[in-house]
Amino acid sequence: MKITDIIDVDVLQKIQDSFSDATGFATITVDYKGNPITKYSNFSGYCTKVREDNRCLECCYRSDAHGGIESARSGKPSIYICHGGLVDLAVPIMVKGNYLGAIMSGQVRIDEEGMKNLPLGSVSELTDFSNNENSEELEELYDKTLVTSLKQVHAAADLLYTIANYLVEKQMIHIMQEELHNKNLELMEEVKLRSEVEAALKEADLKALQAQINPHFLFNVLNTIGRLALLENAEKTQEMIYAFSDMMRYTLKKENSNIVSLKEEIEHVKNYLSIQKMRLGDRLEYHIHLEEDAEETMCPFMTVQPFVENAINHAIEPNVAGGKITITAEMQNELTMIHIIDDGKGIKRELIDRILDGTYESSPETGDKNTGIGINNANKRLQYYYGAEYGVAIESDLGHGTDVLIKIPRKALLGRGLDV
Repeated sequence: MKITDIIDVDVLQKIQDSFSDATGFATITVDYKGNPITKYSNFSGYCTKVREDNRCLECCYRSDAHGGIESARSGKPSIYICHGGLVDLAVPIMVKGNYLGAIMSGQVRIDEEGMKNLPLGSVSELTDFSNNENSEELEELYDKTLVTSLKQVHAAADLLYTIANYLVEKQMIHIMQEELHNKNLELMEEVKLRSEVEAALKEADLKALQAQINPHFLFNVLNTIGRLALLENAEKTQEMIYAFSDMMRYTLKKENSNIVSLKEEIEHVKNYLSIQKMRLGDRLEYHIHLEEDAEETMCPFMTVQPFVENAINHAIEPNVAGGKITITAEMQNELTMIHIIDDGKGIKRELIDRILDGTYESSPETGDKNTGIGINNANKRLQYYYGAEYGVAIESDLGHGTDVLIKIPRKALLGRGLDV
């Protein structure tokens, strides 16, 4: 954190100028490195002349640095005598124990008795200007410097310390309020997402969401089973019934649990595709590759199947020649990346965005009865369980196909509703 993050420099400059005008003290504010962040206010002619000598200028810098370090060490104003014989003070600007800079002030004289009670700055003794070619001018300028009392110097230090603390505390309250506001927004967003998911689950009914199998699909399955029973000796019919039974068993088995391994989910998808393959024949080609390391990834069940069904309905069936679906799952560090790729006609970017944010509505004119609710619900569930950075991303190339990416962590995040 920088001093400029905490204090408005323009406001500080006005306060600093007003303070110098009222007291006659020279004043400037520096950061923790000693670099000025404000302009000098009421800089004395004596100090200006002294600093024309590079050796003296170095002594001035060392005195200022010493004062800043002492104030930072103690956390309180530091009052000291500079090498030129004037009284200076440094007021620390601290935030949670961290030194961000200091208000440097002074360039004044006090009585000799008061001088005895003050330490020297970084130098061990005062600079002797008697041999300086400008000694007479320096002496005249020294005599013109403001004369005050040690009590007034302490009062000035206390005033600057109060002002600095007020500015810091005021800004810190503002920063904390902003942080609290941002956290509240994040919390509200999470609560909103949670309520949307819970509302979606209620509205769609958990069992319907688990199955994700519509009446049209059931009709096709039963119709195909009937045709095969008439035309064959029931061997393929038996395979189809087994696959269909496994699908039903999978959904019923998970009626009271919502977490499966990715291996189980893919087995369910294989059964689904084998049934569709019997129905569509050569019009459907599919390939599945699941990396061994990805098999034990835990995920909400029915995570992959809705996207495969969507590819069948919108990429394969509308195409007379059919098409191909490729499903892969691979590990990338601690992430499981699942791709469902089809070679259909693709989806417009605008339509993808509307499907994912839940604003897509079917078009009666085109005969499209799909609302995208299955995809939207699946995406919301994933973000609900794992966080907004996970879930579904869809990329599509019109005329060439669509790639659905499901990104989930390898290990389930406990405490967000996962039943493991």
